[in-house]
Amino acid sequence: MVLTMGQEALIMLLMVSAPVLGVVLVVGLLVSLFQAVTQINEATLAFVPKLVAAMAVFALAGPWMLSILVDYIRRTFEAIPSAVM
Repeated sequence: MVLTMGQEALIMLLMVSAPVLGVVLVVGLLVSLFQAVTQINEATLAFVPKLVAAMAVFALAGPWMLSILVDYIRRTFEAIPSAVM
């Protein structure tokens, strides 16, 4: 039962983090490509667009992420009595 709960937690972690990580990865790749083409080496140019993209993804997918997390926590709390007995 513990291994099943751990497996569910890892799958839920991947589901919740995938949209943010994917968008930040794509934005970072585009910014790096832009920096390589223009030969601009500015640290804030690499950081700020990724931060803005992550905030946009959280704004758009935040309710879905929160519902996934709340559902997992609810199922975990409901499974406590069966795990004790």
